[in-house]
Amino acid sequence: MISSASVSRLALATGRRTVQRAAALVPMARAIASHNSARAFSATASAPRHILTASSVSLKNNMARFYSSKSYPSHITINMPALSPTMTMGNIGTWQKKVGDAIAPGDVLVEIETDKAQMDFECQEEGYIAKILADSGSKEVTINQPIAIMVENKEDIEKFADFTVADAGGAAAAPAATEEKKEEAPKAAEAPKAEAEAPKSSDSANAAPSRSDADRIFASPLAKKIANEKNISLSELSGSGPHGRIVKADVEGYTPAAKAAPATKAASASTPAAAPAGAAYTDIPLTNMRKIIAQRLTESKQNIPHYYVTVECEMDKVMKLREVLNKASEDKYKLSVNDFIVKASALALKAVPEANSSWMNDTIRQYHTADICVATSTPTGLITPIVANAESKGLATISNQVKDLAARARANKLAPHEYQGGTFTISNMGMYGIKHFTAIINPPQSCILAVGATEKRVVPGEDGEVRTASIMAVTLSSDHRTVDGAVSAQFLNAFKGYLENPLKMLL
Repeated sequence: MISSASVSRLALATGRRTVQRAAALVPMARAIASHNSARAFSATASAPRHILTASSVSLKNNMARFYSSKSYPSHITINMPALSPTMTMGNIGTWQKKVGDAIAPGDVLVEIETDKAQMDFECQEEGYIAKILADSGSKEVTINQPIAIMVENKEDIEKFADFTVADAGGAAAAPAATEEKKEEAPKAAEAPKAEAEAPKSSDSANAAPSRSDADRIFASPLAKKIANEKNISLSELSGSGPHGRIVKADVEGYTPAAKAAPATKAASASTPAAAPAGAAYTDIPLTNMRKIIAQRLTESKQNIPHYYVTVECEMDKVMKLREVLNKASEDKYKLSVNDFIVKASALALKAVPEANSSWMNDTIRQYHTADICVATSTPTGLITPIVANAESKGLATISNQVKDLAARARANKLAPHEYQGGTFTISNMGMYGIKHFTAIINPPQSCILAVGATEKRVVPGEDGEVRTASIMAVTLSSDHRTVDGAVSAQFLNAFKGYLENPLKMLL
Protein backbone atom coordinates (compact mmCIF):
# COMPACT_ATOMS: atom_id res chain seq x y z
CA MET A 1 0.00 0.00 0.00
CA ILE A 2 1.38 3.42 -0.98
CA SER A 3 1.25 6.07 1.69
CA SER A 4 0.04 9.62 1.07
CA ALA A 5 3.55 10.89 1.77
CA SER A 6 4.94 8.64 -0.99
CA VAL A 7 2.33 9.97 -3.41
CA SER A 8 3.27 13.55 -2.52
CA ARG A 9 6.99 12.82 -3.03
CA LEU A 10 6.26 11.15 -6.38
CA ALA A 11 4.11 14.11 -7.56
CA LEU A 12 6.80 16.56 -6.51
CA ALA A 13 9.53 14.64 -8.34
CA THR A 14 7.38 14.38 -11.45
CA GLY A 15 6.65 18.10 -11.31
CA ARG A 16 10.34 18.91 -11.01
CA ARG A 17 11.20 16.75 -14.02
CA THR A 18 8.42 18.45 -16.03
CA VAL A 19 9.76 21.89 -15.16
CA GLN A 20 13.32 20.79 -15.94
CA ARG A 21 12.25 19.41 -19.34
CA ALA A 22 10.31 22.60 -20.11
CA ALA A 23 13.34 24.70 -19.18
CA ALA A 24 15.56 22.58 -21.42
CA LEU A 25 13.19 23.15 -24.34
CA VAL A 26 13.45 26.96 -24.14
CA PRO A 27 16.97 27.33 -25.65
CA MET A 28 16.07 24.66 -28.22
CA ALA A 29 13.00 26.68 -29.30
CA ARG A 30 15.13 29.80 -29.52
CA ALA A 31 17.68 27.99 -31.67
CA ILE A 32 14.96 26.77 -34.04
CA ALA A 33 13.48 30.26 -34.28
CA SER A 34 16.92 31.66 -35.08
CA HIS A 35 17.58 28.81 -37.52
CA ASN A 36 14.41 29.61 -39.46
CA SER A 37 14.92 33.37 -39.60
CA ALA A 38 14.98 35.09 -42.99
CA ARG A 39 18.31 35.70 -44.69
CA ALA A 40 19.12 38.98 -46.42
CA PHE A 41 19.92 39.62 -50.06
CA SER A 42 20.69 42.94 -51.69
CA ALA A 43 20.42 44.17 -55.25
CA THR A 44 22.83 46.59 -56.87
CA ALA A 45 23.18 48.36 -60.17
CA SER A 46 25.84 46.86 -62.41
CA ALA A 47 28.08 49.93 -62.45
CA PRO A 48 28.54 51.68 -60.12
CA ARG A 49 27.21 49.46 -57.34
CA HIS A 50 24.64 50.73 -54.85
CA ILE A 51 23.16 48.56 -52.09
CA LEU A 52 19.38 48.78 -51.99
CA THR A 53 17.67 49.27 -48.65
CA ALA A 54 15.33 46.77 -47.04
CA SER A 55 12.37 48.86 -48.16
CA SER A 56 13.25 48.11 -51.78
CA VAL A 57 13.85 44.39 -51.29
CA SER A 58 11.64 42.26 -49.03
CA LEU A 59 14.09 40.17 -47.03
CA LYS A 60 11.59 37.53 -45.88
CA ASN A 61 10.18 37.01 -49.33
CA ASN A 62 13.52 36.94 -51.14
CA MET A 63 15.36 34.42 -49.02
CA ALA A 64 13.93 32.10 -46.38
CA ARG A 65 14.66 28.66 -44.99
CA PHE A 66 12.20 25.85 -45.75
CA TYR A 67 11.83 22.16 -44.95
CA SER A 68 10.26 20.43 -47.95
CA SER A 69 7.49 17.88 -47.73
CA LYS A 70 9.63 15.55 -49.86
CA SER A 71 12.28 15.26 -47.12
CA TYR A 72 14.86 17.48 -48.78
CA PRO A 73 17.62 18.67 -46.45
CA SER A 74 17.42 22.10 -44.84
CA HIS A 75 17.73 24.70 -47.61
CA ILE A 76 17.17 28.34 -48.45
CA THR A 77 14.81 29.41 -51.25
CA ILE A 78 15.88 32.50 -53.20
CA ASN A 79 12.89 34.36 -54.67
CA MET A 80 12.60 36.95 -57.42
CA PRO A 81 13.01 40.33 -55.69
CA ALA A 82 11.00 43.50 -56.27
CA LEU A 83 13.72 45.98 -57.19
CA SER A 84 11.45 48.96 -57.91
CA PRO A 85 7.98 50.11 -56.86
CA THR A 86 6.58 49.55 -60.36
CA MET A 87 8.14 46.11 -60.84
CA THR A 88 5.73 43.17 -60.97
CA MET A 89 7.99 40.82 -62.91
CA GLY A 90 11.53 40.75 -64.26
CA ASN A 91 13.83 38.94 -66.65
CA ILE A 92 16.71 36.71 -65.59
CA GLY A 93 20.01 37.78 -67.10
CA THR A 94 23.27 35.85 -66.76
CA TRP A 95 23.83 33.71 -63.70
CA GLN A 96 27.25 34.53 -62.22
CA LYS A 97 27.19 31.32 -60.18
CA LYS A 98 26.38 27.76 -61.22
CA VAL A 99 25.19 24.72 -59.30
CA GLY A 100 27.88 23.61 -56.86
CA ASP A 101 29.61 27.00 -56.60
CA ALA A 102 30.42 28.34 -53.16
CA ILE A 103 28.76 31.65 -52.20
CA ALA A 104 30.34 34.28 -49.98
CA PRO A 105 28.70 37.46 -48.65
CA GLY A 106 28.76 40.16 -51.32
CA ASP A 107 28.99 37.76 -54.28
CA VAL A 108 26.82 38.59 -57.28
CA LEU A 109 24.45 35.70 -57.99
CA VAL A 110 22.57 36.82 -61.09
CA GLU A 111 21.73 39.83 -63.24
CA ILE A 112 18.06 40.85 -63.14
CA GLU A 113 16.42 43.11 -65.70
CA THR A 114 13.81 45.34 -64.12
CA ASP A 115 11.40 47.66 -65.90
CA LYS A 116 14.07 50.37 -66.00
CA ALA A 117 17.56 48.95 -65.51
CA GLN A 118 19.81 45.91 -65.29
CA MET A 119 20.61 45.07 -61.67
CA ASP A 120 23.03 42.72 -59.91
CA PHE A 121 21.49 40.50 -57.22
CA GLU A 122 24.01 40.11 -54.39
CA CYS A 123 24.10 37.47 -51.68
CA GLN A 124 24.82 38.32 -48.06
CA GLU A 125 25.08 34.69 -46.86
CA GLU A 126 27.51 31.79 -47.09
CA GLY A 127 26.57 28.52 -48.72
CA TYR A 128 26.37 26.64 -52.04
CA ILE A 129 24.07 26.89 -55.03
CA ALA A 130 22.13 23.60 -55.09
CA LYS A 131 19.56 24.27 -57.82
CA ILE A 132 18.77 27.01 -60.34
CA LEU A 133 15.01 27.16 -60.96
CA ALA A 134 14.98 30.03 -63.50
CA ASP A 135 17.64 29.74 -66.18
CA SER A 136 19.50 32.62 -67.80
CA GLY A 137 17.27 34.37 -70.28
CA SER A 138 14.02 33.50 -68.48
CA LYS A 139 11.41 36.16 -69.24
CA GLU A 140 8.62 37.66 -67.13
CA VAL A 141 9.47 35.92 -63.87
CA THR A 142 6.93 37.17 -61.33
CA ILE A 143 7.90 38.74 -58.02
CA ASN A 144 8.54 36.22 -55.20
CA GLN A 145 8.72 33.28 -57.62
CA PRO A 146 11.53 30.89 -56.56
CA ILE A 147 14.60 31.24 -58.79
CA ALA A 148 17.27 29.23 -56.93
CA ILE A 149 18.00 26.99 -53.95
CA MET A 150 20.94 27.44 -51.59
CA VAL A 151 22.31 25.00 -48.98
CA GLU A 152 24.87 25.30 -46.23
CA ASN A 153 26.48 21.86 -46.68
CA LYS A 154 28.14 20.97 -49.96
CA GLU A 155 27.21 17.30 -49.63
CA ASP A 156 23.50 18.25 -49.81
CA ILE A 157 23.79 19.66 -53.35
CA GLU A 158 23.22 16.37 -55.21
CA LYS A 159 20.03 15.75 -53.23
CA PHE A 160 18.37 18.68 -55.05
CA ALA A 161 18.95 17.37 -58.58
CA ASP A 162 15.22 16.74 -59.12
CA PHE A 163 14.03 19.76 -57.11
CA THR A 164 11.32 21.80 -58.85
CA VAL A 165 9.47 25.07 -58.30
CA ALA A 166 6.62 23.04 -56.82
CA ASP A 167 8.98 21.78 -54.11
CA ALA A 168 10.23 25.26 -53.19
CA GLY A 169 9.06 25.93 -49.66
CA GLY A 170 6.29 24.53 -47.50
CA ALA A 171 3.59 26.73 -49.06
CA ALA A 172 4.49 25.60 -52.55
CA ALA A 173 5.00 21.95 -51.68
CA ALA A 174 1.61 21.46 -50.06
CA PRO A 175 -0.52 22.33 -53.11
CA ALA A 176 1.76 20.24 -55.29
CA ALA A 177 1.40 17.23 -53.03
CA THR A 178 -2.35 17.72 -52.86
CA GLU A 179 -2.58 17.91 -56.63
CA GLU A 180 -0.47 14.76 -56.99
CA LYS A 181 -2.75 12.88 -54.58
CA LYS A 182 -5.83 14.05 -56.43
CA GLU A 183 -4.41 12.74 -59.69
CA GLU A 184 -3.32 9.42 -58.25
CA ALA A 185 -6.66 8.74 -56.51
CA PRO A 186 -8.78 8.31 -59.69
CA LYS A 187 -6.06 6.16 -61.27
CA ALA A 188 -5.90 3.90 -58.20
CA ALA A 189 -9.64 3.40 -58.35
CA GLU A 190 -9.50 2.56 -62.05
CA ALA A 191 -6.51 0.21 -61.82
CA PRO A 192 -8.47 -2.96 -60.82
CA LYS A 193 -10.88 -2.43 -63.70
CA ALA A 194 -9.26 -3.78 -66.83
CA GLU A 195 -12.44 -3.17 -68.78
CA ALA A 196 -12.17 0.55 -68.05
CA GLU A 197 -9.22 0.93 -70.46
CA ALA A 198 -11.44 1.08 -73.52
CA PRO A 199 -13.74 3.82 -72.18
CA LYS A 200 -10.64 5.73 -71.06
CA SER A 201 -9.23 5.62 -74.59
CA SER A 202 -12.58 6.70 -75.93
CA ASP A 203 -12.65 9.63 -73.52
CA SER A 204 -9.17 10.66 -74.60
CA ALA A 205 -10.14 10.49 -78.24
CA ASN A 206 -13.21 12.58 -77.62
CA ALA A 207 -11.27 15.09 -75.54
CA ALA A 208 -8.78 15.92 -78.31
CA PRO A 209 -11.23 17.53 -80.73
CA SER A 210 -12.89 19.29 -77.79
CA ARG A 211 -9.58 20.98 -76.90
CA SER A 212 -9.00 21.83 -80.52
CA ASP A 213 -12.42 23.36 -80.96
CA ALA A 214 -12.10 25.49 -77.86
CA ASP A 215 -8.40 26.25 -78.57
CA ARG A 216 -7.64 25.24 -74.99
CA ILE A 217 -5.64 22.46 -73.39
CA PHE A 218 -6.95 20.95 -70.15
CA ALA A 219 -4.09 19.93 -67.83
CA SER A 220 -3.43 19.87 -64.12
CA PRO A 221 -1.09 22.53 -62.70
CA LEU A 222 1.48 19.87 -61.77
CA ALA A 223 1.40 18.43 -65.30
CA LYS A 224 1.95 21.91 -66.74
CA LYS A 225 4.96 22.51 -64.51
CA ILE A 226 6.59 19.18 -65.35
CA ALA A 227 5.93 19.68 -69.07
CA ASN A 228 7.47 23.14 -68.91
CA GLU A 229 10.58 21.82 -67.15
CA LYS A 230 10.99 19.03 -69.74
CA ASN A 231 10.22 21.35 -72.69
CA ILE A 232 7.25 19.20 -73.72
CA SER A 233 4.36 20.79 -75.57
CA LEU A 234 1.03 19.90 -73.96
CA SER A 235 -0.63 20.00 -77.40
CA GLU A 236 1.23 16.79 -78.27
CA LEU A 237 -0.14 14.82 -75.30
CA SER A 238 -3.36 12.86 -74.86
CA GLY A 239 -4.89 13.09 -71.41
CA SER A 240 -5.81 10.03 -69.40
CA GLY A 241 -7.58 11.94 -66.63
CA PRO A 242 -11.27 12.71 -66.32
CA HIS A 243 -12.69 14.23 -69.53
CA GLY A 244 -9.33 13.95 -71.28
CA ARG A 245 -7.44 16.06 -68.73
CA ILE A 246 -3.63 15.76 -68.96
CA VAL A 247 -2.16 14.62 -65.64
CA LYS A 248 1.30 14.00 -64.24
CA ALA A 249 1.55 10.40 -65.50
CA ASP A 250 0.82 11.50 -69.09
CA VAL A 251 3.77 13.89 -69.07
CA GLU A 252 6.19 11.51 -67.32
CA GLY A 253 5.18 8.65 -69.62
CA TYR A 254 5.80 10.69 -72.78
CA THR A 255 8.58 9.28 -75.01
CA PRO A 256 10.56 10.97 -77.84
CA ALA A 257 9.30 8.32 -80.29
CA ALA A 258 5.72 9.51 -79.80
CA LYS A 259 6.91 13.07 -80.46
CA ALA A 260 8.13 12.42 -84.00
CA ALA A 261 4.79 12.78 -85.81
CA PRO A 262 3.66 15.97 -84.06
CA ALA A 263 7.13 17.47 -84.53
CA THR A 264 6.92 16.96 -88.28
CA LYS A 265 3.49 18.54 -88.32
CA ALA A 266 4.69 21.49 -86.27
CA ALA A 267 7.68 21.98 -88.54
CA SER A 268 5.58 22.00 -91.68
CA ALA A 269 3.04 24.32 -90.11
CA SER A 270 5.71 26.82 -89.04
CA THR A 271 7.48 26.96 -92.40
CA PRO A 272 5.20 29.48 -94.12
CA ALA A 273 4.95 31.62 -90.97
CA ALA A 274 8.74 31.77 -90.52
CA ALA A 275 9.35 33.49 -93.86
CA PRO A 276 6.10 34.77 -95.34
CA ALA A 277 6.44 36.16 -98.82
CA GLY A 278 6.20 39.95 -98.83
CA ALA A 279 5.44 40.36 -95.11
CA ALA A 280 4.23 43.90 -94.46
CA TYR A 281 5.08 44.04 -90.78
CA THR A 282 7.52 42.94 -88.06
CA ASP A 283 6.41 42.00 -84.55
CA ILE A 284 8.82 43.42 -81.97
CA PRO A 285 8.67 41.80 -78.50
CA LEU A 286 7.83 44.21 -75.68
CA THR A 287 10.52 45.01 -73.12
CA ASN A 288 9.62 45.43 -69.47
CA MET A 289 10.41 49.14 -69.81
CA ARG A 290 8.05 49.55 -72.77
CA LYS A 291 5.25 47.78 -70.86
CA ILE A 292 5.65 50.10 -67.87
CA ILE A 293 5.75 53.18 -70.12
CA ALA A 294 2.53 52.10 -71.79
CA GLN A 295 0.82 51.40 -68.47
CA ARG A 296 1.87 54.57 -66.63
CA LEU A 297 1.29 57.03 -69.47
CA THR A 298 -2.10 55.52 -70.28
CA GLU A 299 -3.11 55.92 -66.64
CA SER A 300 -1.74 59.48 -66.64
CA LYS A 301 -3.67 60.56 -69.72
CA GLN A 302 -6.88 58.91 -68.51
CA ASN A 303 -6.80 59.98 -64.85
CA ILE A 304 -4.97 63.34 -64.77
CA PRO A 305 -6.79 66.47 -66.03
CA HIS A 306 -4.07 67.91 -68.29
CA TYR A 307 -4.01 71.47 -69.55
CA TYR A 308 -1.30 73.27 -71.50
CA VAL A 309 0.29 76.73 -71.37
CA THR A 310 2.90 77.98 -73.87
CA VAL A 311 5.40 80.84 -73.71
CA GLU A 312 8.21 82.00 -76.03
CA CYS A 313 11.65 82.93 -74.69
CA GLU A 314 14.43 84.94 -76.31
CA MET A 315 17.61 82.87 -76.12
CA ASP A 316 20.28 85.29 -77.45
CA LYS A 317 21.74 86.11 -74.02
CA VAL A 318 21.84 82.40 -73.09
CA MET A 319 23.69 81.64 -76.35
CA LYS A 320 26.29 84.35 -75.70
CA LEU A 321 26.80 83.38 -72.04
CA ARG A 322 27.11 79.71 -73.01
CA GLU A 323 29.77 80.55 -75.59
CA VAL A 324 31.78 82.63 -73.10
CA LEU A 325 31.62 80.01 -70.34
CA ASN A 326 32.57 77.14 -72.67
CA LYS A 327 35.63 79.04 -73.91
CA ALA A 328 36.75 79.49 -70.29
CA SER A 329 36.01 75.89 -69.27
CA GLU A 330 39.49 74.46 -69.92
CA ASP A 331 37.73 71.23 -71.01
CA LYS A 332 36.26 70.73 -67.52
CA TYR A 333 32.71 71.04 -68.84
CA LYS A 334 30.77 71.82 -72.01
CA LEU A 335 27.50 73.56 -71.36
CA SER A 336 24.42 72.92 -73.50
CA VAL A 337 21.23 74.94 -73.79
CA ASN A 338 19.49 72.14 -71.91
CA ASP A 339 21.73 72.75 -68.87
CA PHE A 340 20.43 76.33 -68.68
CA ILE A 341 16.86 75.03 -69.02
CA VAL A 342 17.36 72.60 -66.10
CA LYS A 343 18.78 75.36 -63.90
CA ALA A 344 16.08 77.89 -64.88
CA SER A 345 13.34 75.30 -64.17
CA ALA A 346 14.76 74.54 -60.72
CA LEU A 347 14.97 78.22 -59.79
CA ALA A 348 11.45 78.87 -61.11
CA LEU A 349 10.15 76.00 -58.93
CA LYS A 350 11.72 77.62 -55.88
CA ALA A 351 10.08 80.91 -56.83
CA VAL A 352 6.68 79.24 -57.45
CA PRO A 353 6.62 76.21 -55.10
CA GLU A 354 2.96 75.43 -55.91
CA ALA A 355 4.16 73.98 -59.22
CA ASN A 356 6.59 71.71 -57.38
CA SER A 357 3.91 69.39 -56.01
CA SER A 358 2.07 66.07 -56.27
CA TRP A 359 -1.56 64.98 -55.90
CA MET A 360 -1.77 62.49 -53.00
CA ASN A 361 -5.58 61.90 -53.11
CA ASP A 362 -6.27 63.35 -49.66
CA THR A 363 -3.46 65.94 -49.62
CA ILE A 364 -1.26 67.98 -51.97
CA ARG A 365 2.42 67.30 -51.31
CA GLN A 366 4.65 70.31 -51.90
CA TYR A 367 8.37 69.57 -52.24
CA HIS A 368 11.17 71.65 -50.72
CA THR A 369 13.80 70.73 -53.31
CA ALA A 370 13.73 70.78 -57.11
CA ASP A 371 14.61 67.27 -58.30
CA ILE A 372 14.55 67.65 -62.08
CA CYS A 373 13.91 64.58 -64.26
CA VAL A 374 15.47 64.83 -67.72
CA ALA A 375 13.71 62.64 -70.29
CA THR A 376 16.32 60.48 -72.06
CA SER A 377 15.78 58.21 -75.03
CA THR A 378 17.34 54.72 -74.82
CA PRO A 379 17.22 51.69 -77.16
CA THR A 380 14.58 50.06 -74.93
CA GLY A 381 12.44 53.13 -74.22
CA LEU A 382 12.23 56.45 -72.42
CA ILE A 383 13.76 56.92 -68.98
CA THR A 384 13.99 60.00 -66.76
CA PRO A 385 17.27 60.29 -64.78
CA ILE A 386 17.10 62.78 -61.91
CA VAL A 387 19.27 65.81 -61.18
CA ALA A 388 18.57 66.09 -57.47
CA ASN A 389 18.65 69.49 -55.71
CA ALA A 390 19.22 71.20 -59.05
CA GLU A 391 18.43 74.63 -57.56
CA SER A 392 21.61 74.47 -55.45
CA LYS A 393 23.95 73.18 -58.19
CA GLY A 394 26.03 75.20 -60.62
CA LEU A 395 25.70 74.97 -64.40
CA ALA A 396 28.95 73.00 -64.74
CA THR A 397 27.85 70.44 -62.15
CA ILE A 398 24.43 70.06 -63.80
CA SER A 399 26.05 69.66 -67.24
CA ASN A 400 28.45 66.93 -66.13
CA GLN A 401 25.78 65.09 -64.14
CA VAL A 402 23.26 65.11 -66.99
CA LYS A 403 25.86 63.71 -69.42
CA ASP A 404 26.86 60.98 -66.97
CA LEU A 405 23.25 60.00 -66.21
CA ALA A 406 22.31 59.93 -69.90
CA ALA A 407 25.29 57.74 -70.81
CA ARG A 408 24.55 55.22 -68.06
CA ALA A 409 20.83 55.27 -68.87
CA ARG A 410 21.57 54.22 -72.47
CA ALA A 411 23.86 51.48 -71.13
CA ASN A 412 21.12 50.32 -68.71
CA LYS A 413 23.37 51.00 -65.73
CA LEU A 414 21.35 53.41 -63.58
CA ALA A 415 20.70 52.68 -59.91
CA PRO A 416 17.01 52.87 -58.86
CA HIS A 417 17.42 56.08 -56.86
CA GLU A 418 18.78 57.78 -59.99
CA TYR A 419 15.53 57.41 -61.95
CA GLN A 420 12.78 56.82 -59.37
CA GLY A 421 11.10 59.86 -57.89
CA GLY A 422 11.76 63.43 -58.99
CA THR A 423 9.44 66.43 -58.64
CA PHE A 424 9.42 67.94 -62.16
CA THR A 425 10.25 66.67 -65.66
CA ILE A 426 11.79 68.29 -68.74
CA SER A 427 11.31 66.78 -72.20
CA ASN A 428 13.51 68.53 -74.79
CA MET A 429 12.94 67.72 -78.47
CA GLY A 430 14.53 70.89 -79.75
CA MET A 431 17.60 69.04 -81.01
CA TYR A 432 15.33 67.18 -83.43
CA GLY A 433 14.01 70.40 -84.93
CA ILE A 434 10.58 70.14 -83.23
CA LYS A 435 9.18 73.65 -82.74
CA HIS A 436 6.28 72.85 -80.43
CA PHE A 437 4.70 69.82 -78.73
CA THR A 438 2.81 68.85 -75.59
CA ALA A 439 4.05 66.20 -73.16
CA ILE A 440 2.21 63.74 -70.91
CA ILE A 441 2.66 64.26 -67.18
CA ASN A 442 4.84 61.73 -65.38
CA PRO A 443 2.79 60.80 -62.26
CA PRO A 444 2.78 61.55 -59.40
CA GLN A 445 4.38 64.82 -60.55
CA SER A 446 2.13 67.76 -61.41
CA CYS A 447 4.07 69.33 -64.31
CA ILE A 448 6.22 68.51 -67.31
CA LEU A 449 7.92 71.08 -69.54
CA ALA A 450 8.05 70.41 -73.30
CA VAL A 451 10.94 72.28 -74.93
CA GLY A 452 11.02 73.06 -78.64
CA ALA A 453 13.77 74.14 -81.03
CA THR A 454 15.37 77.58 -81.04
CA GLU A 455 14.88 79.45 -84.31
CA LYS A 456 15.75 82.86 -85.69
CA ARG A 457 12.82 85.25 -86.07
CA VAL A 458 12.22 88.86 -87.00
CA VAL A 459 10.75 90.67 -83.98
CA PRO A 460 9.82 94.30 -83.24
CA GLY A 461 12.69 96.42 -81.92
CA GLU A 462 13.00 99.82 -80.35
CA ASP A 463 11.76 102.98 -82.11
CA GLY A 464 9.62 100.95 -84.52
CA GLU A 465 12.59 99.11 -86.00
CA VAL A 466 12.82 95.36 -86.43
CA ARG A 467 15.51 92.98 -85.33
CA THR A 468 16.27 89.26 -85.38
CA ALA A 469 16.15 87.14 -82.23
CA SER A 470 16.57 83.48 -81.26
CA ILE A 471 13.16 82.32 -80.05
CA MET A 472 12.38 79.08 -78.20
CA ALA A 473 8.83 77.95 -77.40
CA VAL A 474 8.14 75.89 -74.26
CA THR A 475 4.82 74.32 -73.21
CA LEU A 476 3.98 73.42 -69.63
CA SER A 477 1.60 70.47 -69.10
CA SER A 478 -0.04 70.77 -65.67
CA ASP A 479 -2.31 68.72 -63.45
CA HIS A 480 -5.33 70.95 -62.81
CA ARG A 481 -6.01 69.18 -59.49
CA THR A 482 -2.87 70.70 -57.97
CA VAL A 483 -1.76 73.53 -60.29
CA ASP A 484 -4.21 76.23 -61.35
CA GLY A 485 -3.78 78.22 -64.55
CA ALA A 486 -2.50 81.26 -62.66
CA VAL A 487 0.22 79.13 -61.04
CA SER A 488 1.35 77.81 -64.43
CA ALA A 489 1.53 81.37 -65.75
CA GLN A 490 3.62 82.47 -62.75
CA PHE A 491 6.00 79.56 -63.21
CA LEU A 492 6.50 80.24 -66.93
CA ASN A 493 7.06 83.96 -66.28
CA ALA A 494 9.74 83.11 -63.72
CA PHE A 495 11.29 80.55 -66.08
CA LYS A 496 11.28 83.06 -68.96
CA GLY A 497 12.86 85.70 -66.72
CA TYR A 498 15.82 83.47 -65.87
CA LEU A 499 16.46 82.48 -69.49
CA GLU A 500 16.20 86.01 -70.85
CA ASN A 501 18.48 87.29 -68.05
CA PRO A 502 20.74 84.25 -67.46
CA LEU A 503 23.23 86.12 -65.27
CA LYS A 504 20.61 85.92 -62.50
CA MET A 505 21.16 82.14 -62.46
CA LEU A 506 24.80 82.71 -61.47
CA LEU A 507 23.97 84.79 -58.40
